[in-house]
Amino acid sequence: MRLNPVSFPVPMPKILIVDDEEDIRELIAVNLMREEQYQLIEAADGLEALRRAKDERPDLVILDLMLPHMDGLTVYKKLRENALTAKIPVIMLTARGRLEEKIEGLELGADDYLSKPFSPRELMLRVRNLLRRSHENPSGNLVETGPFSLDKNALKLHLDGEGIDLTATEFKLLLSLIESPGITKERGDLLKKVWGYSDMIQTRTLDTHIKRLREKLGSHGSSIETVRGVGYRFSGE
Repeated sequence: MRLNPVSFPVPMPKILIVDDEEDIRELIAVNLMREEQYQLIEAADGLEALRRAKDERPDLVILDLMLPHMDGLTVYKKLRENALTAKIPVIMLTARGRLEEKIEGLELGADDYLSKPFSPRELMLRVRNLLRRSHENPSGNLVETGPFSLDKNALKLHLDGEGIDLTATEFKLLLSLIESPGITKERGDLLKKVWGYSDMIQTRTLDTHIKRLREKLGSHGSSIETVRGVGYRFSGE
């Protein structure tokens, strides 16, 4: 007797929405459910956000920075310090005009940010792109050049044989550069490939991630060269 294969449902991505304003949480939730099928979790303050992130292990966190009990930047730092939550992608929400918060968030390694008030459509685009990036499983396991060894399945970098801790976004940015050695990658191309959008307003996002990536690469950070007015290139070793 021939049996039909059993198909198991693919788990829906789980998203934690953190904002102290109930109407903002509801706006995000309504638009998320309108676009895709997600499991949604909510938190109204920083302490609750940490607890729910550890308990629920979401696939993505949408994190407001102005929160009671514990601000969003502190929440983000504590998420990254805990092995259970360190790799969860985070989109930060900031009040318009608070540029210092955006810069600090990006320097800490946040995957993306949006200013309030934001376009729900734009937020949905960022969510889809970030979830896709974090679950990508590129073909071919290893990319090796000089002291760099990148495992594309595990999103791991080894440099001179030592493991370097990169976020998924930092890994994809480095991979995009290394896979085209000596070729200048324009800002718009990098923004589109790594973040999924190409509006030039977001160049600070790119520049901040490049700065952070260079710092993590230490003495090899100079391998990422700035081509003024154009973009960046990997010079090779």
